[in-house]
Amino acid sequence: MLIDYHLHLEEGPYSLRWLERTNAALDYFYPLTEPRHTRAWLQDSLARLNNRLSLGAYDPSWLDLYLREALHKGLKEVGIVDHLYRFREARPYFEQFMELGDTDLGRLQRTWLNQVCTESLGDFCAAIEAAKPRWAASGVELRLGIEADYFVGGEAELQCLLTGASWDYVIGSVHFLHGWGFDNPETRHLFEQHDLKQLYADFFHTVECMVKSGLFDFVAHLDNLKVFSYRPAESELVSYYHRIAAALKETDTATEINAGLYYRYPVQEMCPSPAFLDVLVAHGVPLTLSSDAHFPDDIGRYVAANLETIRALGVAEVATFSGRQRVMKAIR
Repeated sequence: MLIDYHLHLEEGPYSLRWLERTNAALDYFYPLTEPRHTRAWLQDSLARLNNRLSLGAYDPSWLDLYLREALHKGLKEVGIVDHLYRFREARPYFEQFMELGDTDLGRLQRTWLNQVCTESLGDFCAAIEAAKPRWAASGVELRLGIEADYFVGGEAELQCLLTGASWDYVIGSVHFLHGWGFDNPETRHLFEQHDLKQLYADFFHTVECMVKSGLFDFVAHLDNLKVFSYRPAESELVSYYHRIAAALKETDTATEINAGLYYRYPVQEMCPSPAFLDVLVAHGVPLTLSSDAHFPDDIGRYVAANLETIRALGVAEVATFSGRQRVMKAIR
C-alpha cells in the first residue's frame, strides 16, 4: 500500500532559488510551448509565477497538483503537513528557543524567521479540510498533520499550540540544537566548530526527550543531523540507535522512512540510515513512509522503493493516521 505521510505545501524563504524551483514544478504539470530561454518563454514563465504568488500558499489549484501527482504515482493515503515555524501563532515559541540575538547566527536566523513565519495556522487547516472531499472523490484519502519542532523545556508551550485543531496526526522533529538551525545551508560551517561526538550525544538526547514527551504520533527523520555529512563513525552511534528505538517502543510512538535527505541534501541517504533502520525493525517500531516533498512534483518520491526495503526486512504493516489514532495497514 503506497502512502506518503510527510510532505509540505509552499514554503519560503521566497528567494530567486525558490522562484526557479516553483517554475520547474509548474513546468512539470503545464509545460510551456515557447522554446526555453527565449524572451517569450521568460514572459510566459513570469506570468505563470506571478499568478502562483498572487493566489497564495493554500490555493486549491496548487494543492490539487499534489493530488494529480499522487494519482499518477498510485498513492492511496497522503498526509500534508507544514512546519510549525510557518505560522505567526507559533512565533513566540520559536523566539524563546532559537538563537536570535545580536550575533552572526542570531541575525541570520532572525532574518530567516521573518521570511518563513508568514502564514495563519487557521488558513492552513481550513485549506486541507476543504480539500479532503475533493481528494476522496478521486480515490485518495487526505490527512491533516503538523510538523512541530521540539525543544527540551518547551513541552507546555508546544502542547498549548497544538490544541484546538482537528489534527489527524502530529509529527515531532528536531531541527535546532542549542538554538542553532543545523539544517540551514547558510549555517553549515558551524559543524566545524563542534565536537561531533558531543553534538550527536546532545542531538540524540533531544530526540529521546522528544519521543518520551508523549506529544507526537510519530517522529520525523531520526538522524537528520547528518544532513551535510558531518558525523562520527556510525559504529559510535549504534548505542544511540538502540536507545531511541527502545524509547519509541516503550511509548508506542511510530517513526518514518524519510527520503528528503536522499534527494535534496548532500548526505544523499535516507533517514534513518540502513543500520538505524535495522535496529528499529528489530525493536518492532511502527513505521510510515514519507517523501518529505516541498513541491507537488516530488510527492511520493522513493516511497515505493522504501516500501520494498521494509518488506524485505520482514515488515508486514505500515502506520497510517486519522483523528490522532494510528491505524496499521497491511503491506500489499
